Amino acid sequence: MKKNVESKWQKKWDESRIFQSDPDDREKLFLTVAYPYPSGAMHIGHGRTYTVPDVYARFKRMQGYNVLFPMGWHVTGAPVIGIAKRIQRQDPWTLDIYQNIHKVPEEELEKFTDPEYIVKYFSNEYHNVMEHMGYSIDWRREFRTTDPSYQKFIEWQIRQLKEKGYVMQGAHPVKYCGECENPVGDHDLLEGEGVGINELTLLKFEIDGYYLVPATFRPETIYGATNLWLNPETEYLKVKAEGEEWLISKEAYDNLSQQKDLEIIEKVDPRPLIGQMVKNIVTGEEHPILPASFVDPEYASGVVFSVPGHAPADYIALQDLKNNAELLEEYGLEDIVEKIQPLNVITLKGYGEFPAQELIEKLGVKNQNDPKLQEATNELYKQEHAKGVMSEHITDYSGRKVSVARDEISAKLREIDQASSMYDFAERPVICRCGNRCVVKIMEDQWFMKYSDEEWKNETRSALEKMKMVPEEVRANFDYYIGWLHDWACSRRIGLGTKIPWDPQWIIEPLTDSSIYMSYYTLAKYLREMNPEHLNDDFFSQVFLNQPGNVKVNEKLLNEIKDEFNYWYPLDWRLSAKDLIGNHLTFHIFHHAAIFPEDKRPQGIVVFGMGLLEGHKMSSSKGNVVLLSDAITNHGADVVRLFLMSAAEPWQDFDWREKEVKGTKRRLEWFVEFAQRVEEIHNGPLYLNEVGTESDIVPESFISKWMLGQLNLRIKDATDALEGFQTRKAVQDSLFLLKKDLDHYFHRIKSYIDEEEQTPEISFVLATVLEAWIRLLAPFTPHTSEELWEKYKGEGFVSEAPWPVYDHDLVDEKIQKAEEIIQGLVHDISEIKKIVDVAPEKIHLYLAPEWKWDVFDIAREVGRPDIGRIMGQSVQKNVHDDKKEIADFAKKISREMTRIKYVGHLDEYQILSDSLDYISGEVGAQVIIHQDADYDPEGKAKNAMPYKPAIFME
Repeated sequence: MKKNVESKWQKKWDESRIFQSDPDDREKLFLTVAYPYPSGAMHIGHGRTYTVPDVYARFKRMQGYNVLFPMGWHVTGAPVIGIAKRIQRQDPWTLDIYQNIHKVPEEELEKFTDPEYIVKYFSNEYHNVMEHMGYSIDWRREFRTTDPSYQKFIEWQIRQLKEKGYVMQGAHPVKYCGECENPVGDHDLLEGEGVGINELTLLKFEIDGYYLVPATFRPETIYGATNLWLNPETEYLKVKAEGEEWLISKEAYDNLSQQKDLEIIEKVDPRPLIGQMVKNIVTGEEHPILPASFVDPEYASGVVFSVPGHAPADYIALQDLKNNAELLEEYGLEDIVEKIQPLNVITLKGYGEFPAQELIEKLGVKNQNDPKLQEATNELYKQEHAKGVMSEHITDYSGRKVSVARDEISAKLREIDQASSMYDFAERPVICRCGNRCVVKIMEDQWFMKYSDEEWKNETRSALEKMKMVPEEVRANFDYYIGWLHDWACSRRIGLGTKIPWDPQWIIEPLTDSSIYMSYYTLAKYLREMNPEHLNDDFFSQVFLNQPGNVKVNEKLLNEIKDEFNYWYPLDWRLSAKDLIGNHLTFHIFHHAAIFPEDKRPQGIVVFGMGLLEGHKMSSSKGNVVLLSDAITNHGADVVRLFLMSAAEPWQDFDWREKEVKGTKRRLEWFVEFAQRVEEIHNGPLYLNEVGTESDIVPESFISKWMLGQLNLRIKDATDALEGFQTRKAVQDSLFLLKKDLDHYFHRIKSYIDEEEQTPEISFVLATVLEAWIRLLAPFTPHTSEELWEKYKGEGFVSEAPWPVYDHDLVDEKIQKAEEIIQGLVHDISEIKKIVDVAPEKIHLYLAPEWKWDVFDIAREVGRPDIGRIMGQSVQKNVHDDKKEIADFAKKISREMTRIKYVGHLDEYQILSDSLDYISGEVGAQVIIHQDADYDPEGKAKNAMPYKPAIFME
């Protein structure tokens, strides 16, 4: 569709205000999608995210619902401050991204030293692109999270949570960016979204009066230690820590110094330490220090202790070292390494003394680089944690479950100063949007959400139980995260956002200030005109919770605002990405459960998959994106929408492939051409508003009835699909499959489409299809649909036209079966011709005799393939004289009945006679239909079955 056509309809929608939603007497539908963080331009991944709710909103609007679909801008947080700093210092990487990926003009980029300007620029860019995509948004409710009225709302929210005991202060480990000097949340990260923070036990191994302190999840395995690993290519530091001297990697210092008071004593070259012995202060045993390049200096302390009996990686690393004569000779380790043998700590049913060795051999792991090593590690760690018990010779803990002994051993070792603890990321890297690598920092006096509170968790689970989930299987993920979430740092020192009202040195972090903002949308059109100073806590408590108080708003306006909120709330659907289940989406349920009564809690959630570009993960920072504005310019908004909706279901990952987008464009162009063709066949102006009013036209031919039946089946299937947010299936039904049906219809009527007496019926059928089809595609391709609707005199906007309704009376299963018989027959004849490789002059068709239909009827009544009952009843009813023939046929149809859909007796002679010209044309021969086997030189007639005539060629 041409650009000027799209802008034409966007202007008309805006002028008519058809997407501005106010309370009325219709049933409401309120849906929201995660508002964007506008720190860069919109790309096609965002396009999918925001098109899904628009399609659903348009669909429900056409079904007669009063639909509210609003949009706002999430500008809270530190990322734009980091971006502004990098622009200020002319960082080449940042300049390149914003000039060449986000395509910011140079004169605008100069202003990007101001973080407020960045979010203003990109929120305007988002708004414009969303309008160009044709989104049916009520823009009166637009806001930014730094708006003063929104900040008053967030102050109310945080005070509500604090009053309930869900906001606490204390020391807390957080993801931290040293460059930004600020804790960071998932929204602040380039890499590492959703990565957790784990607590590790630091075990002490003594050497010359100081300690090597490897960190572990599995402190119980210290009883199976055989050696320590250091990376000889890494720089280590000796540091003062907790009144002792520790050896850690230089990289570990950056992380650990944010958690403990550390003082660097000296740099240490690890190579002279290789081969020396350290003392295991738990067992008293001495262990050698061995070289290992696999030790990651960034992870934990940069020191690893080895448990080859129970850690597959340690077992294989030891085998690799034993086979590395050059390395053994370099460090003089031949005798030391030869003596090292695995030690048993854990007893696991189904395994022997050394499970790591068994699993390595079972999976055929060859060396440390074998990808199957990770599989072995995950499998064994999981099984030992769930089912393992401490072995008998570990006297203090003999027979204890590993999961219990682990915590007890860690606590006891820390109590007697034989261990300490630290925090680290579950995965690396974790990189801030400013480009800096993050660390785990213990923040003192940090405010945090007490998601560990069991009562709050239970209330949240109760809310979850009542919600709808799309797809349903993600419910288990929500349940897991409700249980898994502990305490969440909800405040920052710097960034844009709302200050904690009772402690203004802290700013509320981005995820905490975006958990119940859906309720703010219901008021936003009023609040943008009001004095923020009048929006005190009592105002929000009165509106949201109907609690009395000192409200500074006149009563009439207050009641109008309350009515608006109570009309739209609860939120019907929340749509967001699946990677936000672990934080934002679950917080959303937590906060609603804490603040709102049961009847105002969210009703449903839809989660999205991720976007790929030509098979690769999309990433703005790596330049692997297509801007949505470019896609609209190159293909048109409707093509982009249609492709994004047809590429995958919303919860699946989709892949933008330019070749397939062009294919989608051709399909849409075909649809426009089809409309023109209908008008040509109509032989005069086509008035869609008159379709269906010509009561004198009733389709007579069964192929026309078949076409109208197919249309209604597609309407039914597309409607059912959209109700479940299955946009891909809906496009398949409402475009691709319906086009296939129509192609078939044209093929069937090609021999008489130009006959004057046939024109009224064909024209009626095609106009009926077109009128419904434009409406079916309106949610997906609104500009094209509006243009066609106007061109062919549809009434009003198609965006407000009623959604097509499935008419059961127009779907005749006998007509559908009749067409299936004809197509099956054409296919069978074509296949036989290929096999015999002969061009026949005549083709004889033999129809099933009446008694075979009677046996089919009996088989349907029996309801299952019971040969004995079918035979018995057939004989009893005397359907045929030859009992052997009945028996043979009963055996045959017991298999056949499960394969075909039997809809009862059909007049096959009439059906085939009506389509004789078509069949003859398709098979290239004269076709003769025999009701009786008067001519059957090869005895083919006996093979005839209901729905499947027998065939003889000559």
